[in-house]
Parts: sequence; C-alpha cells; structure tokens
Amino acid sequence: MSAAKDRERADAVYLALLQRQGEQWVQPRVERTARVLDLLDDPQRTYRVVHVTGTNGKTSTSRMIESILRAHGLRTGLFTSPHLERFTERIMIDGERIADGAVADAWDEIEPIAGIVDAELEAAGDAPLTFFELLTVVAFVAFADAPVDVAVIEVGMGGAWDSTNTADGDVAVIAPIGIDHADRLGSTIREIATVKSGIIKDGAAVVSARQDPDAEAVLRDAAAARSATIAFEGEGFALTEQRLAVGGQQFSVRGLSGQSYADEYLPLYGAHQAQNAALAIAAVEALIGGGAQPITGEVLTEGLAGATSPGRLQLVGAHPTVVVDAAHNPHGARALAQALGETFDFAEWGIVLGILADKDAAGIVDVLAPIAAHVFATEPDSDRAGSADAIADLLEAREVSVTTHRDLADAAEAARAWAVAGERRGVVIAGSVLLAGEAIALAREENWKAGWEA
Repeated sequence: MSAAKDRERADAVYLALLQRQGEQWVQPRVERTARVLDLLDDPQRTYRVVHVTGTNGKTSTSRMIESILRAHGLRTGLFTSPHLERFTERIMIDGERIADGAVADAWDEIEPIAGIVDAELEAAGDAPLTFFELLTVVAFVAFADAPVDVAVIEVGMGGAWDSTNTADGDVAVIAPIGIDHADRLGSTIREIATVKSGIIKDGAAVVSARQDPDAEAVLRDAAAARSATIAFEGEGFALTEQRLAVGGQQFSVRGLSGQSYADEYLPLYGAHQAQNAALAIAAVEALIGGGAQPITGEVLTEGLAGATSPGRLQLVGAHPTVVVDAAHNPHGARALAQALGETFDFAEWGIVLGILADKDAAGIVDVLAPIAAHVFATEPDSDRAGSADAIADLLEAREVSVTTHRDLADAAEAARAWAVAGERRGVVIAGSVLLAGEAIALAREENWKAGWEA
C-alpha cells in the first residue's frame, strides 16, 4: 500500500478518535480500558514495562529511558503525550515514529472490540470509551504487533486510574510531583502523590526524583504496601556534578547500582534535564538487572547522545535566538526560568506566552514575570485556550510590559522584531504544549534558524 494511502488511513483513525470525549474529559475508570484489552488478549502483557508518572519531567525522562534501553540492544516502544504536531509522535517503535500503516492496522484490530465495549457501557448507563483510553489501546496493540521487548509508558494523568495503568510496570518511575490538575487529582501534594503512587505494582522496583516530604511519605508507604523496592534521588542514586557544554551539558551520576558514571554528555539544556537523566539511568539499572545492574559506559554514552526532548528548551531560531518550552504549570515555568539564566547570556528576554484556560495562569505568570522584559500575550489554537487579555491583565498587575496578539504568528513576529531591535535579547515561547507545537511548525515553515527577515 502506498505511503499516501497509509497516511490517509492513519488520519482517519485520528478523526475517529476525535469524535470521542477529549483528553481533558477524565473519569477514574481504568476498568473500561482493561475490558477492551482483555477482549484483545491483553497485548500489554507481552513485553516488559517501565511506567513513568510525575508532574514535570516525565516526558523527557521517558525519552531518555527509551534511548538508553535501545542502545542496550532492546527493541523499544515509547508512549508519551500530548503530541506537538501529529498524533503519531506519541507512539514510537525502536526510536522512530510509528508508521501510518501500523497505526491503521492496530485500529482495524481494535475498532470492532471498541464497539462491543461501547455497547456494554451504554447498557450500563456509562459514557463511551474516550480518545485517550482508545489511543492507549492503540499503542499497546502496536507494541505487541511490532513486537517490542520493553515499552516505556508515560501516564496521561495521575496514575491509579489512568488508562495506561492497565499495564503492569516492572519499574515505576516517579518524576517530581507538584500541583497540577488539582480539580481531578487533589489540591494537596499528598492527595496528588496518592493518585500517582497507584502505578506501583506488587514486587516492582520504584525509582523517584527528590520529592516534597509529603509526597515521599506517600510513595514509601505505597511501595511498602506492595512489597516494592524504592529508591530516591539523593539517597539511592544521585546527580553528583553538572556543568554546561557546547550544545548541552556534561554531568556525573552515582547510579542505583553504586556505579559512578562520570562526565557523560547530554545534548539537552537545563540542570533539570541532568536530574531527569539521573532518574532515567536509575530506571534502566533497575530494569536490566532485575534489581540494580550497572550500564556499560558505551551503552550509556550512546543512549544519552541520542536523547531528544522536543518542545522542552528546544532551540528553534537564530538571529534572534528563539527557544520553545512547554512550561504549562508553575513547576515547569520555574525550571524554564532557571534554565534560561544558566544556559544563555542574554540581558533581556521577550516571552511569547499562551496558556490553556484550565491551567494556573497566575502561577505561571508569577514565575516568569521577573525574567520578562516584555511579554507578547497570545492564545494557543485551541478551544481550550485562555484569553490573551486575561494574561495581559495578570502581567499589568505585576507592572510587566505586555502587548496582546491575535495568534502565535503575530506574537512571534512582534517578539522577533523586538529582539533584533535591541542588544543581547532572546525570545522564549512558552505556556502550553499546544503552543510549543505550533511554534515548532511555524519556525520550520518560516526557517527561523536562517535568521530574521524584516
């Protein structure tokens, strides 16, 4: 079948998924996804699983884990969300975006079963299967069809009742936990950590970033209740050194195995990415040895060198410099602000800022306002977009220079013009994963890396 026909079939799958309740419509009902998978003979049980949750850093950490495992010689699957440009980005097989034909073939297996379960749900007075529930099933089926040796699965939201929790993680990875999705996960760190701890399975290995004391206590209790081992950064493993390098950074880690990994290179910016790398290394050690086996230097070096994290401190423009970062909650905004100061030598930053309506806009603005010389407030291309005027009001209350713009293209043009009109100015586009995806596409279309054209 031709590539064009396969793309048409894959696009039809996406359209079918979009007819369903969207990703922000969430019920604590993992059993619905489990029912579909049961009728498909549980494809998620045909490979080993590394399951990753947390509030920030889980996508980057997942991508690093996958890259190291692939360098180790394992055939890998990777499921992350959301996507930046096209939905097939979410499902990677052996380091490559899933082929359109493979997505369509997986859907052909799933669609009749989805119809059966939808009918059961309707008879019970329940809502039909959602976009994310079925996309999770697509990923699990595609990984079994590939087949993969190990799948790295990023939680969509929370943990305990997320549809990805139908997979039994051999290793549970907990990235830093903060406040996000408070309306669904809880308003305190303890409540949110309780939901996220639900990915810990009986006898699993758990590795965690440094956590707030309340989150740490919850995770320790959950691991003990399930006879799982647990190791925290700073105790079971540690980032021991980190410094800037051309195109990224060098860092050293004491691994879960006790092995010292010195002067490893990571082609990503931001000290938080070195911390994510330390967590990824511990996760891989926990998986490959069935406990804590060291990673050979060549494998780790190759795996880290191949790590990417699109939409996270991604350099998309030159002359002026333009950096894209999702930074869709206050925790992510703090990491961004710190990384900009550590990584770049600019006197002033212009920030193109667009935030979804269900996010903590005031919290994000509080963090970014001190580093902003001027903010170009805009709106992501989404019916969930927050108002640019509302962002401007928040900034004006903090006495930050701000203008509003009808869309990203208008805001980016104004920001790039502002940057080239002064000295030592850079531009960062932030506030939403959707906005980050728009920016990456626009930068490629307008060739921002070639420099400013008035």
